[in-house]
Amino acid sequence: MTLTIERPGLGEAARVWARIAALSFGGPAGQIAVMHRVLVEEKRWLGDARFLHALNFCMILPGPEAMQLATYIGWLMHGARGAVLAGLLFIAPGVAALMALSWIYALWGEVGLVAGLFFGLKAGVLAIVAQAVLRLASRALKTRAQRGLAGAAFVGLFALALPFPLIVAAAALIGALGGLIAPKVFGPVVFTPGGQDAAGGPAIADAETLLGAEHDDPTGSARRAALRAGAVALALWLVPVAALWLAAPESVFTAIALFFSKLAVLSFGGAYAVLAWVAQAAVTDFGWLRPTEMLDGLGMAETTPGPLIMVLQFVGFMAAFRAAGWEASLLAGSLGGLLASWVTFAPCFAWILLGAPFLERLRANRLLAAALAAVTAAVVGVIANLALWFALHLLWRGVTRVSLGPVSLDLPQITTLDLPATLIAALAIWALFRRGWGMAAVLAGSAGLGLLAHLAGVA
Repeated sequence: MTLTIERPGLGEAARVWARIAALSFGGPAGQIAVMHRVLVEEKRWLGDARFLHALNFCMILPGPEAMQLATYIGWLMHGARGAVLAGLLFIAPGVAALMALSWIYALWGEVGLVAGLFFGLKAGVLAIVAQAVLRLASRALKTRAQRGLAGAAFVGLFALALPFPLIVAAAALIGALGGLIAPKVFGPVVFTPGGQDAAGGPAIADAETLLGAEHDDPTGSARRAALRAGAVALALWLVPVAALWLAAPESVFTAIALFFSKLAVLSFGGAYAVLAWVAQAAVTDFGWLRPTEMLDGLGMAETTPGPLIMVLQFVGFMAAFRAAGWEASLLAGSLGGLLASWVTFAPCFAWILLGAPFLERLRANRLLAAALAAVTAAVVGVIANLALWFALHLLWRGVTRVSLGPVSLDLPQITTLDLPATLIAALAIWALFRRGWGMAAVLAGSAGLGLLAHLAGVA
């Protein structure tokens, strides 16, 4: 039975999405954790199973999965207007913050106090990510087969560097076949009221939430509105790119539009899957950045709210700042950065709005449900891999890649342990798990400690 929960208006939804956006640090794992905490546990807009179903859909699309997840849930709540609202608010703080940092970087080459603040935030986010992995694993991995798929996905990414699309496709195929042969083992995850997860939080059943557990088929008007909005998003993406190519084919702005549009189509697996490609192209092929500047941009993107793929805005900014040949170089850089963000995120709205109406109809398909349940299990391994990657690069200043045959591991250089980051992360974990602090309090406390560490000269 669906509980009586008042449906929020667009104004209230905007405040919720703005809050999520302001707290969305730590890459995909941290952002997904924030959305789950707010939308599932606090607001009860949807349950765990429906949340994971939406996440599965977004994980198989090109582009940043967390931003697309926000857009999809916005569509579930308020149709096409809700999708646009959620998606725009999710990226707006990151666009603004990274633009301000890009100006500071271009003018003065350093972001001292800001870096100290974000240094602490990253350590706090690690605690939230750890909690998210525990909760998701305990809720989504109910059988040995599902736990095995999660472990295989983790090993495939962390140790074998297998392509993300291959892992998702293999999991879906195994799930579909398993659903035919052993449906009890590979069937969809079912969440029951009153359950507990490994991190101490209650499992939220779909029937206990606003959207409920029914497999609602969108009305004809809702479907048409979504498809129209998706077509508009495609036009807003492709028309400016075509206009730039026709008007100024040799311009740096055209190069930015074409390169990042290509990334928008091919960036499966989230930001981590494409960063090496971006770095090589921006530094070696185009000469837009120096290697150390690419690392600086990545650091800024990691410590500002929003998707990690926001680093592309910094790349676009520096490319136009240097290569546009304008006297007003900051204006050129700003336009280059905004253009990079535009062609990165406009396609995401198109993918969601064009696909969401049909996905809801397929929720009742048992074979697809079994395939997506397997993808859910694999996603646990994917997020665990992202969380470990984040921890390695936060807690150690040096990480070495060790290869032996097909196995390739990122291992920390033990002597480079970052003691201030480790201490702040440990305090954040203690406050979150043992003292029951809220997410905002943990992040605020971590940011304050990071600022103190910077002023003391140890961070």
